[in-house]
Amino acid sequence: MCGRFAITTPPKAMKELFGFGEQPNFPARYNIAPTQPVPVVAMERGERHFRLMRWGLIPSWAKEAPKSLLINARADTIDEKPSFRGAFRHGRCLMPADAFYEWKAKGGGPKQPFLIRRRDGGSFAMAAIASNWMGADGSEVDTCAVVTTDANETLMPIHHRMPVILDERDWEMWLDPETQARDAQKLLRPAPDDLMEAVPIGTRINRVANDDPSLWDRHEVGDEPPVQPAPKAKEKPANANQMDLF
Repeated sequence: MCGRFAITTPPKAMKELFGFGEQPNFPARYNIAPTQPVPVVAMERGERHFRLMRWGLIPSWAKEAPKSLLINARADTIDEKPSFRGAFRHGRCLMPADAFYEWKAKGGGPKQPFLIRRRDGGSFAMAAIASNWMGADGSEVDTCAVVTTDANETLMPIHHRMPVILDERDWEMWLDPETQARDAQKLLRPAPDDLMEAVPIGTRINRVANDDPSLWDRHEVGDEPPVQPAPKAKEKPANANQMDLF
């Protein structure tokens, strides 16, 4: 599963890496959550384009938005599930990222959040699918979902699923509308074990409103120092001047 991620690469560097024509202007985001607009790279008329889409896919044929957010699509059933099949065949796209987050149960206490990023600190592309949906009032919204697969050896101790991280050499094939579904599905595999690292971070990431670089500070949940009792106020002598403020 992938339910939070981050984009910190400057817009100019992202444009150069992904090769789209637009020049977007967006701030670094350290805590992107479902339903929020997310940057997506899509292929249109043979060229790559930058688009903002709502994270949470709504199938184009749906009469109304689903009650459960479709933020992830399983790689092994993506061409079978009606909710994802059309988007997989006709709406493949890339979701740029610099990190994503997962949580691991830790005894009976709070779960330990982990920052998952490339060991070399570089950006990467998560495989994604997109769909244009029109509401009953005629309004249109572009929506998307991240494709997930089995976790690799690095992520397995934390979570059994991970987003599909496409090798840069496979971006073009994934985006190409001429690529057959069976060939696109072959690209949906776990990332190499040595590509990513998992860094324990603090529970501030749990709150969507927290969105700053300090979220990436290394921190083991449960290792906080004990709270020291506040020092007692010094008692004044009985004959102290009542007008004395100190």
